[in-house]
Amino acid sequence: MITSYALAASHLIAFRKSVAYDVLMRLPILTWSIGLAIVSVVEFAHYRQTADPNTQGFVYALNIAMRISMIAYLVILGATVAVRKPPLRRACGAEPRITALCGSFLITAIVLFPLRDLSLPLGCLSTSLVIFGDFIATIVLVQLRGSFSIMAEARQLITSGTYRIVRHPLYLAEEFATIGGVIQHLSIWTSMLLLVQIICQVRRMTNEEAILMDTFSEYQTYKRNTARIIPGLY
Repeated sequence: MITSYALAASHLIAFRKSVAYDVLMRLPILTWSIGLAIVSVVEFAHYRQTADPNTQGFVYALNIAMRISMIAYLVILGATVAVRKPPLRRACGAEPRITALCGSFLITAIVLFPLRDLSLPLGCLSTSLVIFGDFIATIVLVQLRGSFSIMAEARQLITSGTYRIVRHPLYLAEEFATIGGVIQHLSIWTSMLLLVQIICQVRRMTNEEAILMDTFSEYQTYKRNTARIIPGLY
């Protein structure tokens, strides 16, 4: 019995290092990004057919820009996952995986809560945050190319572009968009979701930094000289 368990464990370890496993791990995020992109395109077409740009003016332009930025982000996210390199090293244990999944997808539950009627200034702020976050996230994904991952994995150390400013520009960009989305569904419950998501993201950064430090000797110097997420503060 012990031999059978050891053999099964050995096969599992070998499978996790295989190309097939890496391809399999791409499917959930590929399905998610492509599916959301299709839904976003359909919703964008519906909005253009039903909204009147002559009466909504600036708000109409903001909403168009927000939808285009979201579609661009999702398309590039899917493309990045499709072409990414196999990881050199992965974090061990369940916690880094659970934290990464919660940090990435927990906040999407805000769509289950009702939309608020926002004032024009607050609506513009919310939409602008989403546009800005999606725009910067798209730029970061292009810079990451084949190094993007959801889980705490090491593929290639990127220190140029936005990574010269902070160590986790993608998380910072996504947080801008997330806060913009939460404003549209603001309540005590969505605020709690946002807090839990931020806690998960901070822990996720710690897990990623640990695996990058174990993989790339130069990461220690990069970490010492570059802010984590807020230049000059954190």
